[in-house]
Amino acid sequence: MTDPTPTQRLDKWLWHARFFKTRGLATKLISAGHVRIDGARVSKPSHAIRPGLTLTFPQSRRVRIIRVEALSTRRGPAPEAQALYADLTPPDEPSPKNPRFEGKGRPSGKDRRNARLYRTGPLE
Repeated sequence: MTDPTPTQRLDKWLWHARFFKTRGLATKLISAGHVRIDGARVSKPSHAIRPGLTLTFPQSRRVRIIRVEALSTRRGPAPEAQALYADLTPPDEPSPKNPRFEGKGRPSGKDRRNARLYRTGPLE
């Protein structure tokens, strides 16, 4: 007889790995269908995960891609939580700098108007 692979609830693991402040927030995200495991959408917080699976989910303003490395029995400190996963998320692209204002003191009214035009484009 083979030894069963240990598993853990998805919502509990996301909370233990400190991706969400509360387990309820993790549950809401999963129930809304925003989490994928190896590319397949999951809508049940009780879905069992094991090491080696890849999770994809939105967090803040970016999409995180995480590979589960280990399971946890408690929600420990951050270094312990970071050992539970490998982050496969590509690095963010740097945002373009405002060409007119280099960050030297407070911008003038003209600088603010130019920055607004730079962000949104010229008005027609």
